[in-house]
Amino acid sequence: MEEVRRSTIFFTEQHLSYADILPPLQVRARIEVAVLNFLKDLNSPTPAISNLPMINRKTSNSRVNQGLLTDVSWIFLSRSCCTKSMTRESSAKSFIRAWKVMEMCYEILVQEKRVTQRELFYKLLCASPDYFSSQLQVNQTIQDVVALLRCSRFSLGIMASSRGAVAGRLLLQEPGEEIIDCTTCGSSGYPISGDLDLLEKLIMKTDARYIFVIEKRLAEDQVFNQIPCILITAKGYPDLATRFLLHRMTRAFPEIKILGLVDWNPAGLAILCTYKYGSIGMGLEAYRYACNVKWLGIRKDDLDIIPEESLIPLKPKDLQIAKSLTSSEILQDNYKEELAVMVQRGRKAEIEALYFHGYDFLGKYLANKVVQARVSFDK
Repeated sequence: MEEVRRSTIFFTEQHLSYADILPPLQVRARIEVAVLNFLKDLNSPTPAISNLPMINRKTSNSRVNQGLLTDVSWIFLSRSCCTKSMTRESSAKSFIRAWKVMEMCYEILVQEKRVTQRELFYKLLCASPDYFSSQLQVNQTIQDVVALLRCSRFSLGIMASSRGAVAGRLLLQEPGEEIIDCTTCGSSGYPISGDLDLLEKLIMKTDARYIFVIEKRLAEDQVFNQIPCILITAKGYPDLATRFLLHRMTRAFPEIKILGLVDWNPAGLAILCTYKYGSIGMGLEAYRYACNVKWLGIRKDDLDIIPEESLIPLKPKDLQIAKSLTSSEILQDNYKEELAVMVQRGRKAEIEALYFHGYDFLGKYLANKVVQARVSFDK
């Protein structure tokens, strides 16, 4: 235990700020070290309630990694720390919440179980109603614990909830199960499991040349019959499991291009950027599943084929997102130009507007955009 204590993540200057993927025994050891440190402080000649040092997850602590030999970039957090203290009124409750979540996670790991964040919320709501009253408090505290113990949510026994699905030219096989042909999974596609262990063990085969990351719609058009592709969606902002599977496919099929199809609005670009760069909201896991997604459409050049009547006025929320994206140092200049045109015109366009040209138009649109992208994959 002393060896673990010397090498533990609490000596923050010795470690980069990322979340390890660890087996249950190591995670339990890190929780035990936190408890020992706490008890040591209480039993010292001058007893004191210790602080909990954790990586600062504010935007001011974010950094951008720019590839030297590639155009791949991603967001990460530096080693700057903040603390949760029992003695400060502003953080006293969050200090206790962190211990409550660690206690619950320890029990989950001992029992070799997994829970979703939603299931954990109800457990904590019943066990500690004075400290947990919302899902947001639980989610933030989980990230506090990740920042403290430097291990991933999945390592803590917390399973990702997934809305995602995949379709197209992909064969999947879970260990010991039959092969699943994702071209035959119907209009909803194959649902992506929230079990990251299972996703890591999937056996995958494909003859696809492209992966299309779609904001919403999946297989109704069966685009994969026209273009050798895989379609993947999180049906909005990407959840962890969908990002994990996409990243897993990029490792399994490194030669395949990843192309994004999102609404031409600030939220659509924010979704694309989450896949491409990661998200500070993910804390120490921000960078881990970033993928080099190219923005295929909808782009400002496509507005010529979208009727003016189909353009929708921007809302205040859109303008807030646009402002946040524009101020980001990681956002490339041509993306900022797209945002500027959106704000200037005060309009946005959804993918569905393309169906003005017919219900089979999406496949033709994507085929044409792919041809253009072959000429310039840097846009």
